[in-house]
Amino acid sequence: MPVAAFADAGHDEDRAYGEPGDPKKPARTVLITMKEGEQKMQFLPSEVKIRKGEQIKFVIRNNGLLDHEIVIATLEENLKHAEEMAKNPDMEHDDPNARRLEPKKSGEIVWKFTKAGEFDFSCLLPGHREAGMFGKIVVR
Repeated sequence: MPVAAFADAGHDEDRAYGEPGDPKKPARTVLITMKEGEQKMQFLPSEVKIRKGEQIKFVIRNNGLLDHEIVIATLEENLKHAEEMAKNPDMEHDDPNARRLEPKKSGEIVWKFTKAGEFDFSCLLPGHREAGMFGKIVVR
């Protein structure tokens, strides 16, 4: 097996939660705000409902005072990734399903949800998911 196949392990294009979207095609916009306060960190909204096959343009805004990120994946993948982040808290993401944002910054993820199910979005910076910074994507 070629070495490149190992390097791309875990970034398979056939993800359970869909595929990167095409920014040139129409998409429904969903605003997600990240913030912290009162001993809690959160995404607003914490649940998003999507139709199977729908392309979504997530507009993400960090309204907090700390860096935050959003990673779209299955719950199992995000929990496993969170363990890796705990060991390497400065890990940078260059994946189409993730964005890290400094305070008062915004970004976008365009994603097409090709399969029905319940999926996760989390901030995987150490301690953030545990403080409540996660949400659910329901695809029907």
